[in-house]
Amino acid sequence: MSKFSALFEDEDDIFLGSPRSKFLDTVYNANQDQAMNELEIIIERMATMEILMEEKFGSIEEVEHAIKQTQLARTDEVQAQAKNAYIVHMGSILSQSE
Repeated sequence: MSKFSALFEDEDDIFLGSPRSKFLDTVYNANQDQAMNELEIIIERMATMEILMEEKFGSIEEVEHAIKQTQLARTDEVQAQAKNAYIVHMGSILSQSE
C-alpha cells in the first residue's frame, strides 16, 4: 500500500474507519485513567525496545538509522504491524472498560 492510498483508507473501509482512527476515537472517548494507562504501557514497551536495539546496534544513532531503513524498505510490513498494534491496544482499553 502506498502512502497516498493510506490517506484514504477510511473511505474504503466498510466500517468507516481505519484501525488508527478507531484507536484514536477509543483513546479520546475512553475513561481517561484507562487511556492513560494504555499509553504508558505503549511508551514503556517502546522504551524497552529502544534499549534492546541500542544494545544490538551500539548507539542510538545507529538505531535511528536502522528504523528509517526498515520503514523505507519494508513499508507494507511496518504498516501492517502498526495496524495490528492499534487493534491490540484499542482492545486492551475496551476490555478495561467492561
